Amino acid sequence: MTMQSDIGLIGLAVMGENLVLNMESKGFSVAVFNRTTAVTEKFAATRGSGKNITPTKTIEEFLGALKRPRKIMMMIKAGKPVDQVIGEVAPFLEKGDVLIDGGNSLFTDTRRRFYDLERQGIHYIGCGVSGGEEGALKGPSLMPGGSRESYVIIAPIFRKIAAQVEGEPCCRYMGPDGAGHYVKMVHNGIEYGDMQLICEAYAILSHVLGLEAKALADIFTQWNRGALESYLIEITADIFRKIDPDTGEPLVDVILDKAGQKGTGLWTLQSALTQSVVISTINAAVEARVISSRKDERVAASKILPQPQVAPFAGNRDELVQAVHDALYASKIISYAQGIELLGAASATYNWNLNFGDIATIWRGGCIIRAKFLNRITEAYARDPKLHNLLLDQYFTNIIAKSQHNWRIGVAAALNHGVAAPAFSASLAYFDSYRSARLPANLLQAQRDYFGAHTYERIDKPGIFHTDWIGHEPAQEISEPKPTAKRHAGE
Repeated sequence: MTMQSDIGLIGLAVMGENLVLNMESKGFSVAVFNRTTAVTEKFAATRGSGKNITPTKTIEEFLGALKRPRKIMMMIKAGKPVDQVIGEVAPFLEKGDVLIDGGNSLFTDTRRRFYDLERQGIHYIGCGVSGGEEGALKGPSLMPGGSRESYVIIAPIFRKIAAQVEGEPCCRYMGPDGAGHYVKMVHNGIEYGDMQLICEAYAILSHVLGLEAKALADIFTQWNRGALESYLIEITADIFRKIDPDTGEPLVDVILDKAGQKGTGLWTLQSALTQSVVISTINAAVEARVISSRKDERVAASKILPQPQVAPFAGNRDELVQAVHDALYASKIISYAQGIELLGAASATYNWNLNFGDIATIWRGGCIIRAKFLNRITEAYARDPKLHNLLLDQYFTNIIAKSQHNWRIGVAAALNHGVAAPAFSASLAYFDSYRSARLPANLLQAQRDYFGAHTYERIDKPGIFHTDWIGHEPAQEISEPKPTAKRHAGE
């Protein structure tokens, strides 16, 4: 009888192949299946040759090659393909089997699939996988969500294949149903913010100071030795050093400035709107990608619209470099604070009981946003597990206090020289709003009451009020806001 495998994987694109090789290298036997048999055969004959990997040609053969309870991981495109594979596999599964979706599925889809399959006695896990191709091969950050019972079944494999930081696997149980995919979605949103903030630092240094790729590489290398130490800062320094063999120019300078996106950033924005959470840094990052995609339109506009008339920078170069560093660090903290607040709102809405210290811990290694300062986030939630906003932790409050002056200098430099820095600006605006005991929303409430009788509250006495703004009637106290037919079209 053929030896049965510890786990099976469906979907042999690069991420799937690398996860299989990772699992096998950690001592696990793996059965593999791909809809296109030629892909399976090629993998078995090349990268999988001589390893404890069992290629299969049919779903029935694949399932027959697995130990019970069967553990099956899907690494396929999100959306209908996942439902299609579930429809093909589920009829052959037994109670206690575990089906794992390791793709970037929308968390609401994961919740639906979870409850559908759990009713049949089949465990379903939505697992965020971060780290790209290298992470999948050498150790990703894993964010599994589902029942605790199902997590216990897969934990021995997943905790061993995950990235390891200080002896701790970057894999912990996130929470029920769609929690794992939600955490991954917000991770990707923070990643959007991180990348855009770095791009804006680059834009200021290159346009205001006129720094070229070699100097930029040196600056980012230096930054990676301090508080900004992270995977994204590290690879940015590498990128600036790469020379294009065709032109002899820095490769980054010949890459078209037109960015794409796969949807998780947009999903994060939609969820934030639903939860009434401000994630302005991530929002600015998503919008920056959208406007970058309109390359032809921007080129045409650049020939029509007036450009700023600005004198060359005459200040101290090193001081501005430090100001941009501090602006980047402070804005990065804002992005994480907003992302974690969104996680908290969703956790309350869906009863997930997310552990933010655990989340920060597993993001320290393997994933794209891994960074030195995630240790400080872990410590912040160890001090206060109910911390509502990361900015209110003393450690981060102190960093913002030290960075605030330079943060404003960095953003002002961008504004004064006509350099678009939407994520820097949005981060600073969020901070200025959050730290303000009073905002101009009192005028906004007056406007809404004027045109739509939406009512308002007062600062000097309780109650809900409405004013006849055109006439001479005194303000009326209203116990409950009353709907009115005289609504403005925009309300």
